[in-house]
Amino acid sequence: MEADSFHPIQSGTLRKDDAPDHAPRILLLYGSLRKRSFSRLAVQEAQRILEQLGAETRIFNPSGLPLADDAEPDHPKVQELRELMMWSEGQVWCSPERHGAMTGIMKTMIDWVPLSVGAVRPTQGKTLALMQVSGGSQSFNAVNQMRVLGRWMRMVTIPNQSSIPKAFLEFDENDRMKPSSLYDRVVDVMEELMKFTHLTRGHADYLTDRYSERKETAAELSARVNTK
Repeated sequence: MEADSFHPIQSGTLRKDDAPDHAPRILLLYGSLRKRSFSRLAVQEAQRILEQLGAETRIFNPSGLPLADDAEPDHPKVQELRELMMWSEGQVWCSPERHGAMTGIMKTMIDWVPLSVGAVRPTQGKTLALMQVSGGSQSFNAVNQMRVLGRWMRMVTIPNQSSIPKAFLEFDENDRMKPSSLYDRVVDVMEELMKFTHLTRGHADYLTDRYSERKETAAELSARVNTK
């Protein structure tokens, strides 16, 4: 990373007076259980960049996570994932592309996230950055699919994204990503994620407040109050 071109995030410019003072909380998910998982290596590289930009980060290890509905919600790995979802203010999802799609592991993590926990939607209003790794030529199938998922989960999915082709050539023997335009794109994406997170955190409830949901809630309240 070139120091002259790598700028700190101007959080004072982006942050509102009533925004949280703590470091942005970013959860990173990867979609492979291989011993040398390139999606995990990409996420670890993203983590290093995010921490240099001032984020507090957590990486969820999907090993041991059961298939959705093949265990009870109180399963330890499910609880760990859901707690991290609630903790986070922004997220990074990185999946390998397998058979032209995201992996089953990636989808399983998302499938375990409920649409609501009590009255709270665990992902609504959180920022999201998308990455994928490929064994062959560059493709965008996985990131495009995850973008649909992010929208469905009511997340603020940033415009930029990263796709790393022939990932086995992009990491050295120390499992660090080699300098390249592909690495530069990862830096770009993490920088953009941090900016969007500073802009939106603390305001997610207002930004995602919807007329139709307020109307429904009012109708339910009226029905309950007027029930004899």
